Amino acid sequence: MQQAFTKNIDAVLEELETRKKGLSAEEAKSRLDKYGKNKLPEAKPPALWEVFLHQFKDPLIYVLLIAGVTAFSMQRYPSAVFIVIVLMVNAIIGTIQEYSATRAAAALKAMSTPESKVKRDDKKQEVNAEELVPGDIVFLESGDKVPADCRLIECSKLKADESLLTGESEAVNKKADTTLDKDAGTSEQENMVFAGSVIIHGRAVAAVVVTGLDTQMGDIAKHISEDSATSSPLIIRMKKFTVKIAVVIGIAVAGISAIMYFRGDPAQEIILMAIGLAVSAIPAGLPVALTVALAIGMKRMAKRNVIVRKLVAVEALGSCTMIASDKTGTLTRNEMTVERIILPFGQEFEVTTGDSVAEGEVKEAQA
Repeated sequence: MQQAFTKNIDAVLEELETRKKGLSAEEAKSRLDKYGKNKLPEAKPPALWEVFLHQFKDPLIYVLLIAGVTAFSMQRYPSAVFIVIVLMVNAIIGTIQEYSATRAAAALKAMSTPESKVKRDDKKQEVNAEELVPGDIVFLESGDKVPADCRLIECSKLKADESLLTGESEAVNKKADTTLDKDAGTSEQENMVFAGSVIIHGRAVAAVVVTGLDTQMGDIAKHISEDSATSSPLIIRMKKFTVKIAVVIGIAVAGISAIMYFRGDPAQEIILMAIGLAVSAIPAGLPVALTVALAIGMKRMAKRNVIVRKLVAVEALGSCTMIASDKTGTLTRNEMTVERIILPFGQEFEVTTGDSVAEGEVKEAQA
């Protein structure tokens, strides 16, 4: 339903083909089949084999693979077997860490499935928020997260935090008995509450207007769904390192091969020399060393209740020198609070509740 904020309550209910006593269970099921679940599309978790193959997407691994295949073709079996062992150990360690982290994240998400209070068959009941459909009558109160875009039917001293959508941290006052101009922006639609916002104060009864991708949150998801992933600092450095190694090895192989050719050495010896030089120059143990170091970092973060899905994210976080946040609470709980101050020379200060950091009122932590 478009522009519900421009219509009065009766017109909205009529267009949604619903009433204040709510939908029947049969109607809700029929609409769920028609509109789909009230959730944003999610990428399917990678299978175990996909995680395993992902471990080979590294510039240095490509070089090692080429060297290994070439060594096998030239019957340099010791070198080839060593390279294969290095590649497999690296892939297995990375797969175990990333796959277990992915499963843990999925389990946490399954545990946090929200419930919504809804009126169906003229009875108030709780249902999974994903099962809400347009036309449902929902009840909202302080602390609730709005499950879908809704037109307010009635409310009492209602305030909603819409910072996730508008960027403004101040709670917005809401009114049910009002209609607005069609040009009103999201932040001006005081007779609507939107998916993802949080009820700060008051109570309300509202009619679900749109769900899933049709919500304001869904519209944002559409715009950011394109793959815009950037490489981590580690991957960028590894690419540069690999290019440098390839250039140096290429120059060395070309120079020595030319000398051997003009010296009259057989072609097979020249090729074997080139392979041996390339394999010996490549730091075959580096991928495993990096993977083990990142895996240790992942384990340490897990002990602090931080789940890291990708190994390289550990290094990316470690490379972060500054985090910029704003007043909206986008990266925080909208409660900017300093708890501890640690100075470079070992001094540590604990900030207690009510202390003013701006005035320098800190208390040295007691041993």
